[in-house]
Amino acid sequence: MRVLVTGGTGFIGQHLVARLVAEGHEVVVPTRRYAHGRDLLPMPTVNVLQADIYDDAVLGRLVSGCDAAVNLVGILHSRRGQPYGPDFRRAHVDLPEKIAKACVAARVRHFVHVSALGASSSGTSGYARSKADGEKVIRDAYTGQSDLYFSILQPSVVFGPEDQFMNLFARLARCMPVLALAGAHARLQPVYVGDVVKAVLACLTHPKCRNNTYELGGPQAYTLAELVGFAARWSGHPRPVVSLPWAVGYLQASLFECLPGQPIMSRDNLDSLKADNVLRAPLAPELGVVPTPLEAVVPGYLGTQRRRWA
Repeated sequence: MRVLVTGGTGFIGQHLVARLVAEGHEVVVPTRRYAHGRDLLPMPTVNVLQADIYDDAVLGRLVSGCDAAVNLVGILHSRRGQPYGPDFRRAHVDLPEKIAKACVAARVRHFVHVSALGASSSGTSGYARSKADGEKVIRDAYTGQSDLYFSILQPSVVFGPEDQFMNLFARLARCMPVLALAGAHARLQPVYVGDVVKAVLACLTHPKCRNNTYELGGPQAYTLAELVGFAARWSGHPRPVVSLPWAVGYLQASLFECLPGQPIMSRDNLDSLKADNVLRAPLAPELGVVPTPLEAVVPGYLGTQRRRWA
């Protein structure tokens, strides 16, 4: 099978591409800068291309000849706007629509889109609302298609080596005596990156996954404060976790947004924490995923950091 993977140079993408290659598939990975795909180059059946996936003509050429496409592109931060900012619109709505329409035009048999748990048009954050609209444009693009299919996955926050979640809090614990955050009591159900990859592969092969949407999460839900505490302790830097009032948290986030680079926490991130990010039902059996406990994986890679920092 020839598979186009947009977002293939990212955290989830690199794990997915490696698994696809291991199973004998040919993988096409477009990237804005060729150097971003250097870690994928040694894989024998991966074709890394520098390409602008927002260009309809380029996207049409990329999907041509593919049997399937997987979209992993997602961002956590955007300029402000209603119902969401322009960066969220571009990455979470415009791009999925472009890919879906290109797949339909090229008769690509299956399109798997990775969205987010909690995606809702009435969501508390621009992130959640944009993710919901991204799902809608995909469903609209496939209306009336009898032999072409889509699947949508909605993972909670994803953990694994090189993640930007548990690793972030571990780094903060290394340099801060106290970890103070708003939304400390928000509940999340982190899912292992390997389980997300398994779910994507199931969507590509299992007939029951056609034109369906699936939530993904781990076996247990935790508060944000618990997860931050775990990251600090498992990385060798146990720290007290202090819950901030929302008003102070938004002030803190506003200051983070003024700093160069990606903010540690944005106001929209805080908006997301006003709604629990947990599964409404057990994982669907057709996905073939037995959820991996956080405790079985995270201490291993944070412990490696601990030894490196020692």
